[in-house]
Amino acid sequence: MKELTLEKKKQALKTKDQTLHMIGNAHLDPVWLWQWQEGFQETKATFRSALDRMKEYDDFVFTSSSAANYEWIENNEPEMFEEIKERIKQGRWEIVGGWWVQPDCNIPGGESFVRQGLYGQHYFKEKFGVTAKVGYNVDSFGHHGMLPQILKKSGMDQYIFMRPSPQEKGLPNRLFWWESDDGSRVLTYRIPFEYCTWGKELDQHVRRTAGEIRAPFNDLMCFYGVGNHGGGPTKENIESISRLNDDSDFPKLVLSTPNRFFEEVLEKNLPFPIVHDDFQHHASGCYAVHSGIKKWNREAENLLSSAEKFSAIANWTTGQKYPFDYNLAWKNVLFNQFHDILAGTSLEAAYEDARNMHGEAMSIVSRGLNYAIQSLSWRINIEEEEGMKPIVVFNPHSWSSKVNVELEVGGLKPTDILVDDERNQVAMQTVQSWATSGGRYRISFMADLPPLGYRVYKIVKQNSEHTFPTIKANDHLLENENYRVEIDPKTGFVTSLYDKNKNLELLDGPAARPVVINDKSDTWSHNVLQYKEEIGVFTAKSVQRVEHGPVKSVIRVVSEYGKSTLIQDFVMYREKNQIDVSVTLNWQEQFKMLKLKFPVNLVFRKGTYEIPYGHIVRECNGEEEPGQSWIDLSGTHQPTGEMYGLSLLNDGKYSFDIHNKEMSITVLRSPIYAHHDPLIPQEEGHYSFIDQGIQKFTYSLFPHEGNWETAGTVQRAAELNQKPTSIIETYHSGVLPQKDSFLSVDVDNVIVSVIKKAEENDDIIIRCYESTNRAAEAKIELPKWNRTIVTGFKPCEIKTFRIPKDRNQPVIETNLLEWTE
Repeated sequence: MKELTLEKKKQALKTKDQTLHMIGNAHLDPVWLWQWQEGFQETKATFRSALDRMKEYDDFVFTSSSAANYEWIENNEPEMFEEIKERIKQGRWEIVGGWWVQPDCNIPGGESFVRQGLYGQHYFKEKFGVTAKVGYNVDSFGHHGMLPQILKKSGMDQYIFMRPSPQEKGLPNRLFWWESDDGSRVLTYRIPFEYCTWGKELDQHVRRTAGEIRAPFNDLMCFYGVGNHGGGPTKENIESISRLNDDSDFPKLVLSTPNRFFEEVLEKNLPFPIVHDDFQHHASGCYAVHSGIKKWNREAENLLSSAEKFSAIANWTTGQKYPFDYNLAWKNVLFNQFHDILAGTSLEAAYEDARNMHGEAMSIVSRGLNYAIQSLSWRINIEEEEGMKPIVVFNPHSWSSKVNVELEVGGLKPTDILVDDERNQVAMQTVQSWATSGGRYRISFMADLPPLGYRVYKIVKQNSEHTFPTIKANDHLLENENYRVEIDPKTGFVTSLYDKNKNLELLDGPAARPVVINDKSDTWSHNVLQYKEEIGVFTAKSVQRVEHGPVKSVIRVVSEYGKSTLIQDFVMYREKNQIDVSVTLNWQEQFKMLKLKFPVNLVFRKGTYEIPYGHIVRECNGEEEPGQSWIDLSGTHQPTGEMYGLSLLNDGKYSFDIHNKEMSITVLRSPIYAHHDPLIPQEEGHYSFIDQGIQKFTYSLFPHEGNWETAGTVQRAAELNQKPTSIIETYHSGVLPQKDSFLSVDVDNVIVSVIKKAEENDDIIIRCYESTNRAAEAKIELPKWNRTIVTGFKPCEIKTFRIPKDRNQPVIETNLLEWTE
């Protein structure tokens, strides 16, 4: 009997060496199975409940994230906001996750993740005098591999997530160092089991979490509180913790916060393992579902980037006011990146709200961009000439860019020609106008543009005309000097992509093949990693050449499946090797998905996907993967031994797979809105299905020698997504020349992604990143202001610089929050 008592005491002592930090929280989805207005109300109710619990329990502490929720309270319930402010001062209410919302952590672009922190942390600092130390995305469905660097440079040295869970992604420990390609590390915690609980006693939840403790890691966090639709910790929750703490079968339970937890475990100098990877796959269907929200997001991100660049340049060049409402536009975009919105898993009405928020954002930014470029173009010195139409084309990229420009003009005469600023004739082609009457025409030409600048082109009367050749093109063949593309007139598939210089056939079978796949999975595609059940293909109804001229030629393939129609316009340029494919799809299928497939003839292959501000190499195993504006498959072309590859670029898709030699773009999925497994729809039920109707997007085939790093894949994808802006001007005197550059970089692998006004004054912020995983020394020049930045980059490093408007002050490197560390 004594031995049993002694053993029990030893066990009790052992258990009390272990600590569960009880984290009181309320996961608040502002939008999911409800619209944002309901999420707004629930935020107020949840915050009120947390404040009331603090009055009832002196040791209760609450953890909460997402600056957007606090802005709602500030604007709608200022008295409650003051209460929260006081509790934060007391240490009873802890701010974590210094972002605007808890976004999807795969789909937003790199700069969006920066802005989540910029606007979130600035808000918390301004309103509460604190910034979050812990990144916090407990419900996001995956986490890209560049997050450690972005978190660390946004003031957060720790991170908490839950999905994917252990059965979806094996990790060496619940607590580990997570490292990105530049070497940045954040101490990261994967929540056991759940981030929320019911409003009852916590016995079972605490017991199973305690079972996860493994020495020497004797501390874990245990999250409790009613969540998803808010709620937070209940009286029963809190009182059960007190009761369980008196039970020797349980570890020591402390009401705690993530900050306290990380501070304590860091003091113990534990042997945390290091993980260098991204975290996938949970809910693979979310990479593709709801094409609308994903296309709006891509368009808004790129429009914001262009507008900020030229607004900052115009502010310093012409004195044009920098728009005050860009922050509102960004906040709209950031809110719509919430994980259940951007992932496509919310109810249908929520996407009407999201469309309207994106519309407001894009209206703001389009107006700002127009003010900026017209402020600049009006000050260009353009000589008077009878019948001349000047066209100013602005390049938003930090490299010289040769891109196709199309715009509508009036009064074009058959004898008119196009010349550049040096009076050299440029090939011009008329294409199908957007207008069907009124003397309007649409022209297409290749613009050769300086880095982050502009160039003037002019439509003038013909004096002496140079005749430009065309490519070889008919109803099934497109051929320029370097490549030949053949399309089967019966199937509409691309049967050949041939490099004429290398005598190399890149394809290993029919490509651009639109395959329909059976997909009975729910909106998230829970527990689905691959989509393999092919049930048909689109059948060609017509294949014909529809445009032909000295700039480009186009073959249009119209195909059908069931009640759906797919139009693919294959565009080959005379002066460019990238084949653009403009797609119009009218989709009327249900419980099916559409993929475009591209088999390539390569061995020793490497599949690479763009991720936010970086890239990742993944297995070519056919699993659905998240990507951004490009994926690439490079390897050895077996018949010739050449190193070769194919990059697939796109302007609005995020879901891909590579299976052995075959690359696929997932165009869409059509499940029921907000259908969550394991609920099974009733056969006689009436449901609304996602992605019904017409959508448009563009993808590009970019064949290349060598690998994507040296081919310029990153630049070509950026040009597809962030197009030049053109304006028809008139003649006038001005101080600006007809061709100019405001910024340039001397190395190809360093990309300037952002030029913007600083948050608190008229300084300029420049952000750049290394894009190919190669260390670099770069010189960034701003010749108009006699500023030069010479700096080194680690592989995949992001750097931010502040350029004071006062030219006597030096350029300063800052973190992503625009603060010096």
